[in-house]
Amino acid sequence: MIGRYRRSRTEGVPPPGERRPDDPFRRPESARRSPGHHFSPSLSVRTLATQVFLLQVLIMLVLVAAAVAALVVQGRYEGERNARNRCLAAAEGFAHAPGTVAALRSPDPTARLRGVAEAVRRGAGVDFVTVLDERGVRLADSDPALIGTRAEGVGRAARGEAFTETFQGEPADAVRAVVPVTDARGQVVGMVGAGIQYETFGHVLNEQVPVMLGSAAVALALATGGTALVSRRLRRQTHGLGPAEMTRMFEHHHAVLHAVREGVLIIGADGRLLLANDEARRLLDLPEDADHRPVADLGLGPALTRLLVSAEAVSDEVLPAGERLLAVNIRLTAPYGGEQGLVATFRDTTELRALSGQAEVARARLTLLYEAGVRIGTTLDVRRTAEELAEVAVPRMADFVTVELLDSVLRGEEPTGAVRRMRRTALSEARAGHPLQPVGDLIQFLVADTPMVAALERGKAVRVPDLHTAHDWRAHDPEGARQALDYGIHSLITVPLRARAVVLGMVNFWRGPGSPAFEDEDVAVAEELVARAAVAIDNARRYSREHAMAVTLQRSLLPRDLPDQDALEVAWRYLPAQAGVGGDWFDVIPLPGFRVALVVGDVVGHGLHAAVTMGRLRTAVLNFSSLDLPPDELLGRLDEMVTLLDTQTAHPHSDGAPVTGATCLYAIYDPVTGHCALSRAGHVAPAVVDPGGGVSFPDLPLSPPLGVGGHPFEAGELDLPEGSRLVLFTDGLVEDRRRDIDQGLEMLRSVVAPTGQTPEETCRALMETMLPAHPHDDVALLVARTRLLDPSRVAVWDVPFDVTAVSRVRTEVSRCLDDWGLGGSAFTTELVLSELLTNAIRYGAPPVRVRMLLGRTLVCEVSDGSNTSPRLRRAASTDEGGRGLFLVSQFADRWGTRYVARGKVIWAEQALGRAGEADLAALIDEMAW
Repeated sequence: MIGRYRRSRTEGVPPPGERRPDDPFRRPESARRSPGHHFSPSLSVRTLATQVFLLQVLIMLVLVAAAVAALVVQGRYEGERNARNRCLAAAEGFAHAPGTVAALRSPDPTARLRGVAEAVRRGAGVDFVTVLDERGVRLADSDPALIGTRAEGVGRAARGEAFTETFQGEPADAVRAVVPVTDARGQVVGMVGAGIQYETFGHVLNEQVPVMLGSAAVALALATGGTALVSRRLRRQTHGLGPAEMTRMFEHHHAVLHAVREGVLIIGADGRLLLANDEARRLLDLPEDADHRPVADLGLGPALTRLLVSAEAVSDEVLPAGERLLAVNIRLTAPYGGEQGLVATFRDTTELRALSGQAEVARARLTLLYEAGVRIGTTLDVRRTAEELAEVAVPRMADFVTVELLDSVLRGEEPTGAVRRMRRTALSEARAGHPLQPVGDLIQFLVADTPMVAALERGKAVRVPDLHTAHDWRAHDPEGARQALDYGIHSLITVPLRARAVVLGMVNFWRGPGSPAFEDEDVAVAEELVARAAVAIDNARRYSREHAMAVTLQRSLLPRDLPDQDALEVAWRYLPAQAGVGGDWFDVIPLPGFRVALVVGDVVGHGLHAAVTMGRLRTAVLNFSSLDLPPDELLGRLDEMVTLLDTQTAHPHSDGAPVTGATCLYAIYDPVTGHCALSRAGHVAPAVVDPGGGVSFPDLPLSPPLGVGGHPFEAGELDLPEGSRLVLFTDGLVEDRRRDIDQGLEMLRSVVAPTGQTPEETCRALMETMLPAHPHDDVALLVARTRLLDPSRVAVWDVPFDVTAVSRVRTEVSRCLDDWGLGGSAFTTELVLSELLTNAIRYGAPPVRVRMLLGRTLVCEVSDGSNTSPRLRRAASTDEGGRGLFLVSQFADRWGTRYVARGKVIWAEQALGRAGEADLAALIDEMAW
């Protein structure tokens, strides 16, 4: 192989993203020098000298490359021609040698020719010698593995023609010669081929290339060295600048001299003026012959002359120059300008100084107003907003600020017309010991000619620049006015606090000893401050009113107390969000058979609408629970109701918000079996704590939130041992900006895990541990500890589907009531049981079962396999039946029907401690024929 020389393509190229400097005054890094170092010319390709150098080097590279390429081509051609001649001579010598023909006609030509062919190959200096028969089959070859194979491309030799060629193919690319072997009659009896592989004469050529490249490198180095010497001289003459940069330098120099509106002086190391532009000549009033004169002779004034002679760096030092004030900047020219010297610039700041004081005052006022916009109204609390106004204004606006508000505003009510009686709400002071009235005092504006009354009547600010000379403000409280003057309070601005053209209060700005009197510009700032605060205070007042209304409404909608029941020990908490009340709710609903329903729900949003929606949903749940529906059916009906409400809300003339997005969890616990059925619509699953402290979040079926529609609701079932705790909550308890819901659930698990906690203790621990002082979302929490009804207070009978069995069951129930000490209720209970059991056997389906439960009340339940529900009606005088349920309704405190998976249950409930007292007259009338 012939090696190729590759020059680096990155030499002289700046790193990616970096630009070469375009400024002709900025010299390349290689051209800079520090004190004590000799000047080094620039090597930038933008300089004229470097461009000439690179052009000459490029020409030399092209010439050398062309010469080397020509030598390589010529060497390759000569090597191939010599290889052809050598191969042809070797093949002809072997083919015409005596004994070659005889060897080819011998019985074993391979054995006779193989040694001879190898000797010829070594003697001729070729890579291979091949002997073939007249058909082209190899009889002898330098590679024994090829003997017996057919050679390609030898047809010409088989026809009696000797030839040479460049062969490409198997076994190797080579230059070969093929010569026919003829007998005495001129017939071709075989062929002899000889060849040299490309690798052989290419290797020879490669050995010659380093010599050629070395010679070219020496020639290039000599040429480059001579060019570099010429370029170095040229770089020193041009300071490393290119033609365009030299032109641009002259243009910039001309612009500095005549167009720049800032004075520029360049002074040499000997203190003489080297250059002064037009602006410097105008500002310093320099004479025409100032160039090359000493600075001390230019009449610049002692202060400015001293700075220029001292040659020290100065930044923005203001010095007088005649009637002007000049801002002077001085910088040394070394190492930027060759020899030691300095550059001084001058800027006229006469008018700027006159305006800077006013600008500083205006900037301070704008900063005050900006901070007021940020700091006033950070909360929706009226008192805190008034305090923020006072704190912002002290001490930058005034030494003392008092804020008085109407009592109706403080209560969140609409402002009244009695604007001359206000309550001091905020007071901010720069120093203590002042005589101003404290916060909480009643402030009355009774005298008509005081500044406060004048401000209220005009509806705008009133300024009293000097309280010593103003006498009207003393009329209301002469003693207080004297104490204020003695303390040093001397200036006042009073501004009415107005929003929507209604007076909310009054703000007074006072200045004390050491502060200047208020000016007219201060009045505008005070009015702006008060206007911003008035909007914030009015918003806070309106929010306080709406919040109070929402809280009142919500409290009236939430349960005020939990109902009495024996199945669960219950504790609860409700905490509204910081932004106001919301739509979270809970409920505990006693159901027949001592069962209890637990409800927790969450309505999206806050405010009155969320509270009203919560009340509607809670009322609906209470109504649906009276039907004694399973949890999944109840949520299905609630979902239908929410869908209907949303349909009404979507009406073009409706201004209500949709309810879709509300979640609900409904659970029914049965203390007889310890069984709990739960269904949830988009709500987080409850936590179940077993008596041993194990905490789990059961995998209950999850249905979409209420109002989505189109999805069935499913119920999950749990068996809870006595003493288990069921923790129902809304997402505000576990979700927070500080953590996600998974972290909140793990935190809840650790809080409720300790054994022996009562529901009240569990609620307290959760609220203290899980929630910040002001949560961002509502929290409803319900903790219930399960109880089981004593088995001795439960009696069950399976009744044959026969009317004759009624009397037997009635007798057994009577005996059970005696055991329970309720013999006085036996008659009423037997009557109710007889009617219910007879109806079940006559109109129902098997199996029939009777269950008696004793708790706070006595419950009698009769179940059968029919889904037909009886109803109470008034029987006609001609009817033979239809009076059984009427008797039940008269003797029982409550009765009803609930459906189960297979059939129905008719129940009747009686209060303990009294026998049934029915209206006998009504009974006689009802039972009359």
